[in-house]
Amino acid sequence: MPFQPYTDIGQQITRIDTAMIREGLAACYLLQAGEEYAIIETGTHHTVPIILSLLAQRGIERHQVKFVIPTHVHPDHAGGVGGLMQALPAATLLIHPRGARHMIDPSKLKAGATAVYGEEAFSKVYGDIIPVDARRVREMHEGDHVLVGDRRLDFYDTPGHARHHFCVYDSLSAGIFTGDTFGLSYPPLMTEKGPFILPTTTPVQFDPEALKASIRKLLALNPERMFLTHYGTLDAPREPGERLLAMVDDYVALAEKAAPGDEATLLPRLESAMQDYLFAKARDHGVALSEDELQDALGFDINLNSQGLQVWLKQQKG
Repeated sequence: MPFQPYTDIGQQITRIDTAMIREGLAACYLLQAGEEYAIIETGTHHTVPIILSLLAQRGIERHQVKFVIPTHVHPDHAGGVGGLMQALPAATLLIHPRGARHMIDPSKLKAGATAVYGEEAFSKVYGDIIPVDARRVREMHEGDHVLVGDRRLDFYDTPGHARHHFCVYDSLSAGIFTGDTFGLSYPPLMTEKGPFILPTTTPVQFDPEALKASIRKLLALNPERMFLTHYGTLDAPREPGERLLAMVDDYVALAEKAAPGDEATLLPRLESAMQDYLFAKARDHGVALSEDELQDALGFDINLNSQGLQVWLKQQKG
C-alpha cells in the first residue's frame, strides 16, 4: 500500500507520520478547535512539506495555525520548527525555557546531533535546523496554559529524558502529548497483551529518578490516553506506565552491570545487553516477529539508548 501520512484519530486531532527513516517511527499532531489550529511536534526539516501539504488539502489557511509546539528540541521532534515558522506567519513557537535558545540559535543543537549521528546521517535523516526569530518564541513554564479555540493546553515540566522537555495536557481529548517522557511503543510490536512500551534514554541528559518522577506526574493527571511521538495513541495508560517505571530501573541495573571492564568496549557491551533485554521483554509480551524483524523495529533505539546509558555512566563517575 502507498504511504499514508495522515490519520484522523478523533477529538479533532490528526496524526501525521513524519516519514523519518520508516513508516510508524515518529509522529506529529495537528489539533483543531473552531478556526484555530496548533501543531504539536514537527518532525524533521524533511517533514515540513508533509505538514504544509495536509494544510493545503484540508483548505486550512496558514495564518490559522496559532501555535507550533515541540515537546523538546531533539531534532526528531523540533527539527522542522524553523521551516514551519517561516511558512506559518501567525504562529507562535511554544517551547520549554531550557530549549528556547536552541531554537533561536540552533548551531549547538546541530553540532550535538551531528556528533551523535555523524554528518552524513544527520543530513540524510534530519536535513537542517533553521533559526527562529526570537520575537516569535514564547517560553512555557510548569502550569502555564494556552487556548486553541476553546480547547485548553496545559504545560508540565517533565525532565528525565531531557532537561528541556515538557508534556502537554489537552482538555478536549483528556490526553497528554508525551514526547519521549512516556516512552516508545511501535505498532509492529503490539500484541493481544496490548502495546509493547520501552523507555528511551538517548544522549545526553538521561536522569532515571527525574524520568520516573515525570512519568508519575503524568499518571497523576489521570489522563484517558497518551499521544506518543513514537508512536500513536496509548489508551488506558496506567498499566503501561507502571511497566515503564520498572523498565527504567532495569535499564539502570543493565548499565551498572555492563560498566566494569575496558572503557573502549563499553558501548558494544551496552548494546548487546540492551538487545538481549529488549528482545526477551518483547518475547514475554508475545511479540512473534523474527529476530531480523525485531532488529529492524528496535535496532535504532538500542543504539541510541546504549549511547545514552554510556553518557549517564560517565556522569555518575563525575
